[in-house]
Amino acid sequence: MKNVYSITMAYGLLGFLIFSSCTSSKNAIYFNNIRDSEYSDNTEILEPVIQPNDLLNISVNSLNPAASEIFNVSSTSVIRNASATSSMSQVAGYLVDPEGYIQFPFLGNIKAAGLTKKAFQNVIKEAIVDRKLLLDPIIDVRYLNYKVSVLGEVGRPSVLTVPNEKLTLLEALGLAGDLTIYASRNNILLIREEGGIKKLTRLDLTSDELFTSPYYYLKSNDIIYVEPNKTKIAGASAARQWLPIVLSSLTLVVVSIDRLSR
Repeated sequence: MKNVYSITMAYGLLGFLIFSSCTSSKNAIYFNNIRDSEYSDNTEILEPVIQPNDLLNISVNSLNPAASEIFNVSSTSVIRNASATSSMSQVAGYLVDPEGYIQFPFLGNIKAAGLTKKAFQNVIKEAIVDRKLLLDPIIDVRYLNYKVSVLGEVGRPSVLTVPNEKLTLLEALGLAGDLTIYASRNNILLIREEGGIKKLTRLDLTSDELFTSPYYYLKSNDIIYVEPNKTKIAGASAARQWLPIVLSSLTLVVVSIDRLSR
């Protein structure tokens, strides 16, 4: 009796797994039919603009290190780490307030939001020179919260911190554990916020057009969502429909065999 029940359940589960895992190998391949090629990076990589709630590291250097040091005492901001524990930590940097300003030593409120890093560096430099506080200062601005979120059908959905402020879509997917076999490779959703407006773009990883796309390089706070493919959706739907029927049938078979064996 137990052997019959075990064999019946094994065949049922095997059939279910085979049915729900069927997928086309062609749909699981990146850049289908691509040949040996060369792609010149002639697409301008637009530098992202500073936005409210960005955390910036600003360093000032000049031929007079002692005089420059007074500008390098930044405020300490509390930020939430992107981890499962959601712990809080203190980071030394300038937090752009909701109005887009930072409070900088000796210069007071400076508008940062809406400017690129290079433009903001020039604003600080001109302000220091105009007030004759330093001679030929060198200003460096870096993001402390440059991050990209990867969600959906990937190995490790996560928020990625990018220390070098440069990340491609393929690198982000690799850091997130790559796409699963059930990922829709020709319909990757990229969500990007620019000037307070969220823009949604669909990207195709099976086409070599990605290499010349302006979205090949990601920007801070980009969100990547990888949708499940039709195979997984159909398999999940079929499982919900057929699993109760299969289990009921197996139960009926087991009960019938048990009664006949008495």
